[in-house]
Amino acid sequence: MSSRLILVVLGKQGAGKGTQCKRLAADFAIPHVSTGDILRAAVKEQNALGQQVKAVLDAGALVSDDLVIALVADRFTQADAAGGAVLDGFPRTLAQAQALDTLLGDGGVSLCINLDVSTVRVVERLSARRVCQECGAIYQVNDISAISESCENCSGDVIQRADDQPEAITRRLDAYERDTAPLVEYYRDKNLLATVDGDQSVDAVNADLLAVISARGLA
Repeated sequence: MSSRLILVVLGKQGAGKGTQCKRLAADFAIPHVSTGDILRAAVKEQNALGQQVKAVLDAGALVSDDLVIALVADRFTQADAAGGAVLDGFPRTLAQAQALDTLLGDGGVSLCINLDVSTVRVVERLSARRVCQECGAIYQVNDISAISESCENCSGDVIQRADDQPEAITRRLDAYERDTAPLVEYYRDKNLLATVDGDQSVDAVNADLLAVISARGLA
């Protein structure tokens, strides 16, 4: 088993990546590295990279590959990432995947797991999703916290994000197919791809993830 476990988790928005990445991070005692979390943390810390991120977001623009790569590279310098990480939302493009290979050097990505969920299903999930504006916690419309509009973790406001509206969801899925779906072929060509049915219970998906990781001799 490699001394460093780097897991890349792909999947459409609403495929359950965040939930499963958190489970895998706990299973292997490595950090869950989410680009969304990194961007929020950088802005709060107000360091040099954070100021760049804030300027981009305030302008309503997309954070560039170069800036995202720099943030991820900085995250890998932290002590808790010495044993590896579960990557959620990164890489998002082929350019980011190639930069990640360069960043990791020898060993590289251990395995890329594609959570396969139908478009119809993810539209249903996202339309019913509510998110805490402060900590990013995710709820479904039947959760008490979503109904009360107050986060049970930090008491922040629980809202439906504008990009979880049906028309916005369609645009996001189109962007995924254009920018991120090609990564499936990228990692398949490297013999680093495993596909798991994401349209199951949370526990069943986690069990399948652990099984494919074990089958590769990584656990």
